[in-house]
Amino acid sequence: MTVIPTDGFVHEQRTLRVLFREGALDDLAAETDRLGLTRVMVIAGPRHAARVTELLGPRQVAVVRDARMHVPLEQAEAVRARCAEAGADGIVAVGGGSATGLAKAVALTLRIPIVAVPTTYAGSEMTRVWGLTENGVKRTGRDPVVAPRTVLYDPALFASLPAELAIPSAFNALAHAVEALYAPDRTPMTDVVAAEAAGRIVRGLSRPALDTQARTQLLYGAWLCGTSLDATTMSLHHKLCHVLGGSFGLAHAPTHTVVLPYALAHNEQAAPEAAAVVAGALDDAGAADGPGPGERLRRFAQSAGAPRSLRELGLAREDLGTAARLALSSPYANPAPLDEDSVRALLERAWTGIPAQPEGTL
Repeated sequence: MTVIPTDGFVHEQRTLRVLFREGALDDLAAETDRLGLTRVMVIAGPRHAARVTELLGPRQVAVVRDARMHVPLEQAEAVRARCAEAGADGIVAVGGGSATGLAKAVALTLRIPIVAVPTTYAGSEMTRVWGLTENGVKRTGRDPVVAPRTVLYDPALFASLPAELAIPSAFNALAHAVEALYAPDRTPMTDVVAAEAAGRIVRGLSRPALDTQARTQLLYGAWLCGTSLDATTMSLHHKLCHVLGGSFGLAHAPTHTVVLPYALAHNEQAAPEAAAVVAGALDDAGAADGPGPGERLRRFAQSAGAPRSLRELGLAREDLGTAARLALSSPYANPAPLDEDSVRALLERAWTGIPAQPEGTL
């Protein structure tokens, strides 16, 4: 049962429109019309650009097919200029976190609405969080203007998503729910949503071969995970992943997948309620056994075929110290205390892929 804080809480919730159904993409033109958009910039990868162009017809005034990971500032500035030159009054983003992130970077300065159609489980489409990478440093912020006004969730778009992309993407979504469960500004509402989200993701990943039912379950869970992230602040896990991606070029979703069990293990003794929710989700799905939620999650990821270590993702061991220092370069809340030695030790464990245990545990 969700605990109501004795000192009260503040819960904010924004208004947005979500369409969740097979074939939701077909409503794209109607949804842009509903927002009064007549000149739309499209950000979509090669898999979907042609279909989006067909659906939007004359509403489309420009298209970007090469959104880059971690939203480099130079690409954001170039697309902003193209968007302004075309006189676009809105953006349609069809793709994963890179497409949505680039759309947000444009909306941040041009203040125009976004319609998002996710094709991965990233969850960025549900948040007010934006990110930009400049000179090897990724910075993030929050602004309501970057939150998509309408989100179309279409399970049919996930039928062709390869398992090697789908599985890390789902763990990326799970990370949003896990950090929401121990965020300093969590509320009874975010606890309920994050717990349901974690359960849906774990159950979806537990199904064999990620069948249609599993992918729909994961998409629903990703929606809830993104909602959790939007309503709470981020802690150690997300800070580490932003550093590893922005400063060292590691792929976004695989990095989340590798780091999450270690970040959870670091925090599980200081955040027992969050750890219990994750353990309960794993129990309900009959997932991997283990000595603690962090290690159980690591074993579960391994059994799903996910990446196992930061070394496997291409991070050099000599960069671990720099990554630890960068992760502590600006203050943020975290359940367990942080210092350079403990963060370096966490990264060392994640780099080698050894069991994810709380610090000091053998």
